[in-house]
Amino acid sequence: MFSGFDFRDWLLANDPALSRLRMALRVTLSVALSFGVLLVIHSLLFPLPTASYGLGIVLAIEGGVAVRDKGGGRQLVTRLLGCAASLIVVVIAAGLEGHRLISDAAFLLIIFLAASARVLGARGHAIGMFAFMSYFLGAYFQPPIAELPFVAIGPVVSSLIAHAVRSVVLPDDWRRDLLRSLESVQGRINQILFKIAALAAVKSVSEADRQELNQLEERLKDVVLMAESFIPRPASGVFDPGTEPAGELAIRLFDAHLAAEGAIMLCSQALPPFELVHGIIEGHSVRSPGEDDDSSTAEATRALIRLGNARAELVETIDEGNRTGFADIAAVAEAPAQASRPDFSLRNPLMRSALQITVASAIAMTLGLGLSRERWFWAVLASFLVFTNTNSRGDTAMKALQRSVGTLFGIGIGLLLATLLAGHQLPALAITSLAIFLAFYFLQTSYATMTFFVSIALCLVYGMIGSLTLDLLLLRVEETALGAAVGTLVAFVVFPARTRGALDLVLDKWFAALTALLKAAAGGEPRHVLIGLSQTLDAAYKDLATAARPLGSSWSVVTRPGQVRQTLAIFLAATYWARMMAKNREASITDDDARQLIDASLARVTSSSARRSACFFVDRNIPVPSARHHPHASKGWRQGLEMIGLTLERLYPDA
Repeated sequence: MFSGFDFRDWLLANDPALSRLRMALRVTLSVALSFGVLLVIHSLLFPLPTASYGLGIVLAIEGGVAVRDKGGGRQLVTRLLGCAASLIVVVIAAGLEGHRLISDAAFLLIIFLAASARVLGARGHAIGMFAFMSYFLGAYFQPPIAELPFVAIGPVVSSLIAHAVRSVVLPDDWRRDLLRSLESVQGRINQILFKIAALAAVKSVSEADRQELNQLEERLKDVVLMAESFIPRPASGVFDPGTEPAGELAIRLFDAHLAAEGAIMLCSQALPPFELVHGIIEGHSVRSPGEDDDSSTAEATRALIRLGNARAELVETIDEGNRTGFADIAAVAEAPAQASRPDFSLRNPLMRSALQITVASAIAMTLGLGLSRERWFWAVLASFLVFTNTNSRGDTAMKALQRSVGTLFGIGIGLLLATLLAGHQLPALAITSLAIFLAFYFLQTSYATMTFFVSIALCLVYGMIGSLTLDLLLLRVEETALGAAVGTLVAFVVFPARTRGALDLVLDKWFAALTALLKAAAGGEPRHVLIGLSQTLDAAYKDLATAARPLGSSWSVVTRPGQVRQTLAIFLAATYWARMMAKNREASITDDDARQLIDASLARVTSSSARRSACFFVDRNIPVPSARHHPHASKGWRQGLEMIGLTLERLYPDA
């Protein structure tokens, strides 16, 4: 039987920091309260037009998803500006209703401006989404000019309620989220150690055991990246690889995942004694095999010791966070950020995407009118949204397919529920609220699931207001599929090859700096020369992180940790260990093993640099097929050298 304890375990396993749960609750509560307040105004003061409810509900959702400024004050300013933009575009939509061609042209202009506003950052993105959705609803509901003062009540009420929900009822707290996610990382490491201990007790590893260990490693990777996402960025927006507390914590997390991967890989090949694993779990001091012992069991033992050390460092970080509230990280995070100059040229991927969205919307508008003179907006909405959180043509095509499939199945289930609940308002409202909650709970993990539940909610709403017909639902499916197909086509035709010239250029500098450092180490250059070269590598990493930022711009919804962040974590770790190698080198490298390590690292640099920015689009669910998954135990230049090679292997795990 599925007990409450089992449900809690399942919830924490899938949402360790409860961030998805909190966002879903925020959206659902904001929608419910906004609808309730508007209903009270309608009942006790004066009747409100349908457009007021539509704008209130949709902007309550956007307010819970799109507003991502840091701090309640900045969020309130963004909401008020978004509300103002909403009212302006609704007035424009109402005023141009009698001039169809001008109204359509104005809609396309607003779409371009809304998509281009992402260049201005989180606030620009939020205001742009408020403006787009408001013009969409204004053109859809077509409110008369005389009703506009009453229509305006919807956006104002929803903006204030959404802000109260986020600031008072379910506030942000990065310290709490970071601490909870670090505890989840520790829990995942414990699960891996317990599993290895169980296997060591029976002294055998089956294929099913290997698959379970790999699943545990995948879950650890997800929560490590989640924890990294909660670390506040410094004013530059880029972690410093070794000098800032935030950067050191990011490295510690990365190394914990690397240690777990190595322990799983090597213990699957040769299990260490149970007593040793048990000692590591209990936190006892365990003697490492000598460096001359290269047996499989010794390799696995070293990997387990490293995993135990990573867990111990993590426990120290958690204890310090409980004591100080991450005061060192907070001091850096609270420094004022330096505003960067927005780039509105076509060199910026966001501007190229804005043009793609506008072209797709224009085509969807034209074709959608052929299907329906009243409901063509659905095609435009679909073509606009399939570009969200996509970095390639393949991403857009997959997003379009997910939206179409989610809409189709959601409408099928929604039609059945709406038919069964006809005349039963309270159960229909309850299931609608549940559908909205589930839609935004799964938003970060499955776009198709989110679309499925949104479609169910829409069917129930249509049923409650008496507008539900089979023809209407079929038209929605057709318009959605049309808009999604147009979006995919434009993604393949308009700017189909994403220009990554700037990113390729800074990647060349980073690889060149690392090559120079490794060659200097092999040539016996003094330590001060190596340190200077490592500082050049540091600067190249910062340029790289800045150049890669547009690739990871999620501008409509919060996404799971993606390929861009994973790749940047690899470059951050390699830069950090290069610094450690340079700082700790004491003498010339004379032994053949060290020279082989340098030669191997140089070979990896050569092969990886040839593929340039392709590393940002690699599927890293493939285990790294390396024979060595641990560094030597000493905290010196040799460990840094081994970790450079080990980290670079992760750029292309299928190589």
